Amino acid sequence: MHVSELLTNLSQQGVQLWSDRDKLKINAPKGTLTPQIQADLAARKTEILAFLRESNDSACQTSTGLSLQTIGRSIGGFFPNSPQQFKSPIIDPKVMAKQLKVTLRPLPKGFSNETILKFREELELKLQNYGVQIIPWEKATRDFAYIIPIPLTKWKKTIKTRVVKPDISAVIDVERPINKIKSFIAEKFYQIYSQFFLRKQKKSIATITKLIAWAEDHTIQRLEDPTATQVIMLTELDKDFVDSKLPYQKKIAIGVNTLVKTFSEIAIGVSDSKISILNMNLSDSLFPRDKFDRFVFKSLIPKIYVPIAPLPLSRFEIGKYNPERSIYATKLQQLSQELAKTGLFPSGFKLGEIIKRQSHRDIVDSIVNGRTGVSYGFVAYAEAPQYVGDREITESEWEKLSPVEGFSSNEVRQNDTGRRYLKTKIKEQYVYKQIPDIWLVCSRSGANKTDLNLERDILRMGLKNNLYLQIPEGIDPSKVDIKPSYDTYVMVAIALSAALYAPELIENGAPMIHFHGYPSRDWFGENEYWAGVEHPSVPCGTYESGVFNFLSIYNLATRNNTPIALASLIEPDHGTNIITSDLEYLLARLAAGIERGQIELGGKHFASLMERQLAVNNFEF
Repeated sequence: MHVSELLTNLSQQGVQLWSDRDKLKINAPKGTLTPQIQADLAARKTEILAFLRESNDSACQTSTGLSLQTIGRSIGGFFPNSPQQFKSPIIDPKVMAKQLKVTLRPLPKGFSNETILKFREELELKLQNYGVQIIPWEKATRDFAYIIPIPLTKWKKTIKTRVVKPDISAVIDVERPINKIKSFIAEKFYQIYSQFFLRKQKKSIATITKLIAWAEDHTIQRLEDPTATQVIMLTELDKDFVDSKLPYQKKIAIGVNTLVKTFSEIAIGVSDSKISILNMNLSDSLFPRDKFDRFVFKSLIPKIYVPIAPLPLSRFEIGKYNPERSIYATKLQQLSQELAKTGLFPSGFKLGEIIKRQSHRDIVDSIVNGRTGVSYGFVAYAEAPQYVGDREITESEWEKLSPVEGFSSNEVRQNDTGRRYLKTKIKEQYVYKQIPDIWLVCSRSGANKTDLNLERDILRMGLKNNLYLQIPEGIDPSKVDIKPSYDTYVMVAIALSAALYAPELIENGAPMIHFHGYPSRDWFGENEYWAGVEHPSVPCGTYESGVFNFLSIYNLATRNNTPIALASLIEPDHGTNIITSDLEYLLARLAAGIERGQIELGGKHFASLMERQLAVNNFEF
């Protein structure tokens, strides 16, 4: 029997098979996998894996003519023998779902909120229907014991508990009562222990939670690896947070406090008629209960599959630059100051100002990779792309090029000097374009986006086979909070895609901004376009978010016959990226949109973009 027939027969019986690196993953109804079927699968594992990989490669081919792996590695700075782990991006929620394991934590005694109970049951069923593995709590956890030395004594205390295994993607929980007296004692104990035992040591989440978990019942304290498993909290719908009339600055305070007080990465608000979803992107996305499937498929599953994660400095090759000698840094500072008038970049906050307890601050500090503050949006200025040699070559010249390790030789090759060329499709014709070096200047993470200091707030990032980060001369990153933006992949993806497919946008440099809101469809003028409304709502800081922006630029460039004056790249549940070729033009268009009420923070205008997108139905993958 051919492999395709075997897999078809198993699929008809409800058996799902997929490849995860070199492992064959199976999800099957109880009693389906007979000893004979198990033997067949084991004997033909290599053959099945090869078939699945081939099918995946074919399915992952995008309208650009490039595979997702090529796009991901191009924007992620892939190079052979890199210590970084690279995997092919996944942008289809159906595929994402099949790689997820989720467990539901048992409810606390006496929990009686009928709305949340009903929602919890329906959510479990919806996730299962999309292929998510729902793992019972007893199987998702294991017994765990640890010893805590008591400061200033010879006593030791053994704590026994159950922890969630690290292969679980997320834990769904509800808010639990807090014993304030025990929490107070635990905090004092933690402070003393930190002073006498931990001192200046780097405190991991696991270390901190061990010291306070006996007194508190946050789910994060029950995770074996908090970096591998997200916490999803079900709460009553916060009517203030979803009120479209509430200023976004106030929504920031509500959203941050909701997430911090429960140590959850995702909070789902529930009422009889509506569902809200919140993560650190701080969108105010709201779904009617009759759109439950869309909520799970387009919003929740992508957020579980690709959690928000900051890029560490180790991801870059670090260097220095002089911002005073960069015309682009000067332009970015000008852009920053002008944006203060728009109100699109509300002031951020210092973590220490909203998190009062030392133990909780230390937990959040570990999660956000040492960032001391949080802000929303980014401002950047792409430099003109840098080429060496011919920007485009013929097919016969392409055939003479050499393969590049780690890339498909049908998509990426290089010449004798190491310049890489891409075989990509534009309007049904294959062309062979040089991959330019991409450089841009951008605000550091946590900076005041509307008052950038030229000497300390503007970083220079590069993409030329690898990712580069240049910090201002005179700045010591070990002493100053110099961290790259969460949106690094998005910024380099937009710049690279524009260089390849819409060079008119970037050939002389290009201002780029990201804010947590949307323009209305009435705002767009001649040669101004938007895309991305129908994308799954993956968070920032991921390959997937970069890939979606790369594809949005491509689709706008190839479906329109006139040069693009402005591209608005929509990220559902997150905000909007805008790129233009001219700084003054961008500022004028933003001012006009804000004056007319056509650009606002929050999700007010998203629906108008969605309606138009569904009407024209002209977006391709």
